[in-house]
Amino acid sequence: MDPIEEKTSKAVDIYRDTWVRFLGYANEVGEAFRALVPVSFVWGSYAVATVYVTADAVDKGKKAAAAHGDNPGKTTRVAAAVVDTFVWQALASVIIPGFTINRVCAASLHLLGKTTKWPLPVRKWTTTAIGLSTIPFIITPIDRSVDYLLDSSLRKIYHEDEKHK
Repeated sequence: MDPIEEKTSKAVDIYRDTWVRFLGYANEVGEAFRALVPVSFVWGSYAVATVYVTADAVDKGKKAAAAHGDNPGKTTRVAAAVVDTFVWQALASVIIPGFTINRVCAASLHLLGKTTKWPLPVRKWTTTAIGLSTIPFIITPIDRSVDYLLDSSLRKIYHEDEKHK
């Protein structure tokens, strides 16, 4: 099969392969803008990211249910798919990146205040730019770290269940 045909015949995962994926980064953008916007904007960005995480988990549960039909163990496999997706997305898309960008921005604002004589608005905009520019660099290391964490912990439980069937 031609590689181009193979790529187009593969099912598109709306939560991983389309613009919808960027909704998972909403809270990082909110954290980057924390110095400039009301805190309600930041919390709203977390709400958007959490809705994304929840929708992806539900979608993976529905796909697992469809894939397993009426086979024994269907409920366990669906639950594992939902829990795995929700935990992975919550850690990799919301909790760890949000904390990381928050700390990068807080440290940047503090250091700019100690090392420059720039006016506060300039320091805040610079902090936001630093936060936004950090996002692309943290995604892959965080994703891989969360994979390792789940492979070393939670996913061992799922695989133990499969061995007993």
